[in-house]
Amino acid sequence: MAASRKVTSFRLPPLPTVSELIKLYNLRAEKQLSQNFLLDLRLTDKIVRQAGSLRDAHVCEVGPGPGGLTRSILNAGVADLLVVEKDSRFIPGLKLLSEAAPDRLRIIHGDILTYRMDRGFPANISKPWEEDPPKLHIIGNLPFNVSTPLIIKWLENIANRTGPFSYGRTRLTLTFQKEVAERLTASTGSKQRSRLSIMAQYLCTVHNCFTIPGRAFVPKPEVDVGVVNFTPLVQPQIQQPFKLVEKVIRNIFQFRRKHCHKGVEKLFPEACRAELTQEMMQKADVDPILRPTELTIPHIRALTDAYAHLCTREPGLLSYEFREELRLKHLPKNKNTAVDAFLDTPSSRAQGALQPC
Repeated sequence: MAASRKVTSFRLPPLPTVSELIKLYNLRAEKQLSQNFLLDLRLTDKIVRQAGSLRDAHVCEVGPGPGGLTRSILNAGVADLLVVEKDSRFIPGLKLLSEAAPDRLRIIHGDILTYRMDRGFPANISKPWEEDPPKLHIIGNLPFNVSTPLIIKWLENIANRTGPFSYGRTRLTLTFQKEVAERLTASTGSKQRSRLSIMAQYLCTVHNCFTIPGRAFVPKPEVDVGVVNFTPLVQPQIQQPFKLVEKVIRNIFQFRRKHCHKGVEKLFPEACRAELTQEMMQKADVDPILRPTELTIPHIRALTDAYAHLCTREPGLLSYEFREELRLKHLPKNKNTAVDAFLDTPSSRAQGALQPC
C-alpha cells in the first residue's frame, strides 16, 4: 500500500505511443470481453479533466488495457495510481509505464468485480462522510459487459459506505455505452428514465459529461460512449436499505409502459396482492396510474417507506419474489413432489410462496 506523497515532476518521459505498444506486444481487442481501445490522448486527457484536479491524489483505474487513459492520469500529477487489469496480455505494457513513473503506478492483475479496494489505499486519506470527498478517485474506460453490474455493485457500496467508499465519498468518472449513460442521468418523464436512473440518482449527483463518438475507439464499437461523473450524496434521498430500495424499483420498472401499480402488485403474494397493493399506494399517497417513468424520487421514497412498513408488519414479504412463485406454478404436474419439498423449507415458508398472507 503506497504512502501519500507530494509529486513535483509528473510528466512521463518519452515512451512508445499506445499504438506502438499494441503492435509491439501484438495486442488486439477481444470482442467477447467488450474491449475497445481509446488511443487519442486528447480524449483520454479530457476524460481525466472531468474528475477535477488529480494533483497529489490517489486513483484507481479500472481496466487500463494498453494504458492510454493510464498515461493521462499519470500526467495529471497523481501521487498514487492503482490499476486493476484482468487480461494478462496488458501487464507487460503496464509494467513499462510503471518503470517510467517510479513509485506512482501499482498494478493488480485481477478482477475489479472481486478486488477489495478498501484495502488498496492508506487509511490516512479517509474523510468523514459528511465532509468533502477524499482525494481518491475511480476512473475507467469500462468494458461494456461489466459496466452495469459494476456500477450497481458500487452503488450498493455507496449505500453501505463500504469498499472504495469506506474512505468517504469517493468520486467516480466512468465510460458507458451512450444509452446507459443517458439512463443514468435521465430526468423524470424522459423516455430514458429507468431503474438505473433512480438507483444512481437517489445516492449520487450524476453528471453526463460528454459523448465520445464510436469512431474514436479501436475497434470501432457500434455505439457511441458517454462519460459520466458520480459524486455520492451526504444523505441519500431514500433512507431505506439498498436491497429493499432495489427490489421496489426493479418491480415497478418491469412494467415501464403500464401504470405503476402493476409493478407494485408483484411485491406481494397472490393471496393478498390486491389488498396490500391498495394499502401501499394509499400509504405512499402516490397516484396508481402514473407510469414508472413519471415517478419522481420523492414518489419512490414514499413507496419504499410504505413497503418497509408492510415488511415490518409481515416479515415474510421482504423475501417474497413474484418470479419464483410464477416458476413454481408452472412446473409440470409430475414435479409436485419437488414443489412440496420446496414449500416445506424454512426459506420458502419465510417467503410465503404460494401461501396465504
